[in-house]
This record gives sequence, structure tokens and C-alpha cells, in this order.
Amino acid sequence: MPPTTLARSSLRGWSAFAQPSLARHKPSWIIGFLLLLLPCPGCTTIHYEEHPFFVEEQGVDTHGRKTWFDHLVEFDPGGIKTTVADDYARNSPQRIAVLPFVDRGSAQFVVNKIPLSFRNADERSSWAWTYANRLRRALIGYLAQREFSIVNIYTVDTALQNHGVTDSAALQAISPQELGRWTGADAVVYGEVTNYEAYYLFLLANWQVGVDVRMVSTKDGHEFFSAFGSRYSVDLRPAFSMMDMGINSVLTLLQLRDVNLARAEDEVGREITLRLPVAKRNVAMLKEEAKEEHGGGAGESLAQTVRVSPATLAQKAGLPDKDAP
Repeated sequence: MPPTTLARSSLRGWSAFAQPSLARHKPSWIIGFLLLLLPCPGCTTIHYEEHPFFVEEQGVDTHGRKTWFDHLVEFDPGGIKTTVADDYARNSPQRIAVLPFVDRGSAQFVVNKIPLSFRNADERSSWAWTYANRLRRALIGYLAQREFSIVNIYTVDTALQNHGVTDSAALQAISPQELGRWTGADAVVYGEVTNYEAYYLFLLANWQVGVDVRMVSTKDGHEFFSAFGSRYSVDLRPAFSMMDMGINSVLTLLQLRDVNLARAEDEVGREITLRLPVAKRNVAMLKEEAKEEHGGGAGESLAQTVRVSPATLAQKAGLPDKDAP
């Protein structure tokens, strides 16, 4: 074979061998080139904007409140129903005391209406108080973010204990007016735990937490606000094969973790508080008091300008005055 023919054959063979290789590497070169065109986060200049304080806040009444779509997506059939007094806007309370909640359940760990724990009487008392206080604290936390002054939970409990109120029957026997004198509150909140249990159906698991609360005036005993309902924290995992059903049945058990129960408790408190109308009267009074304090304080702090004697504090809390004869 002539040398020229041999060279041409070799060249064609090399071309046939090289072309697929180039075709294989071409996309990687393109991807690398595109990556070089991407901006480097550390090399770009970040421009911060200055924004003023104290402008109108958005979504105050809706942020965190579940819509029908949220209930549909989370498979949550629960809901909160509320009633507001006609005079609430005119006579809204400023200082609120949240009384101990009552748990009338079995105080056992209940799944599908079946108690799975075997607690004795003392343990049931302790757990009933625990369940009730969890929901009570959740409500207090969200009320404290609003335009109210909340009586500290330990102040309320100590005042009740010192007056011999140690169970729900004794609490119901005391009038709201008397409770107002003990705590110095304009309104008291009664609460009852209606649901505190779990459900497990292999591919579905959920917590159900529910309460019934009433806010009552300590001046005349009429009801300012009431709410009742429950929250379902659901985990649903559909499956279409036996293996998937077995895996998902195990995974849904993770929904019964304590952290998910705490989230359900927190959501009940948030949902109730979001349905309590904004007391514009309280907001205006708080602003006016702050203006007066700022104008007359001459730079002094609130703790320096407002001095309350220990005897007065003890009287408001229902505690005995050690200096009294």
C-alpha cells in the first residue's frame, strides 16, 4: 500500500476514534464554562437598605392562623370557634390572670382511646397538672405578646394556694370579682383540657389537643371572650405496595414524638389568641402612658419612677404581709 494511502487511512481511523471522545467531553466543557460565568457570592458587593422602625406591621391578624387550605394540606379536621362580647372593644381588659387549667381526662398516655400507661393516683395527678399547664403556658405566651399585661403564673398560683384553692371545685366556688382582688387583674381566664390523646392507624398518626377557655371580667363577672376547639397534628403516608406499607407504618410512628405534641399545644394557644380582637383602647392607653412617662421621667427608668411598696405587692398577690401585726 502506498505511503499516502496508508497515511490517509490512519488519519480517517484517528478521526473516527477522536470524534466520539470529543463529543463525550463537549458537555463537560460547556458546563464548566457556564459555571465560570456564575457570579461568585464572596466577590459580589451586597448593598443593605436602611428601613425605619415603627411603621405599619403587616399580617398581624393572619400570620400563623390556619386557613382552609392549611387544614386541607395537613389533613387537620380540627378548628377553633370563638365568641366575643359586644362591649369588648369599649371595655377590653388591660391586666389578665390566666387561672390553672383543668384536665378531666384519665391522665394516661392514650392511643386510639386505649390507655397504654399504668399510672397510680399520684402519677395521674402529676400528669394531669402537667398536661393542663402545658396548654396554659402556651396560651399565656401568646397573650403576653399582645396589648395586655399578664399576671405572672407563679403569682397567680401562689395567691390561689394561700387562699386554699387547690382544685377545680374550689376554684369554681370563688367569684371572678374575688379572684380579681387577689390577683389585681381586670379579667381572669378559665381553661379546660378537652382533648389530649394520640391516634395511630398504620399509615396515619396524629396528636389531638383541644381546650375550652373563657375570659371573664372581674368587675361584673360577664364573659368577654370564649373559645373552644382542637388541633390535629397529622402525618399521613399513602403506600401502594406491601413493602411501602411496612416502611410507612414505621415512619408514621415518628409523628408521636414529644416535639410534635409540643407543636400542637403551641398552635392551639396561637390559634386562640389570633382570634381575640385587637384591643385598640389598650394600645392607645399604653402609648399615652409611655408618652407621659417619657415626658415626666427626665431620663429616669420605669423602675425608678414607679415605686411599689412590698406590702402593696404582697396584698395584690394574695400573700401575707410579714410586717402586718
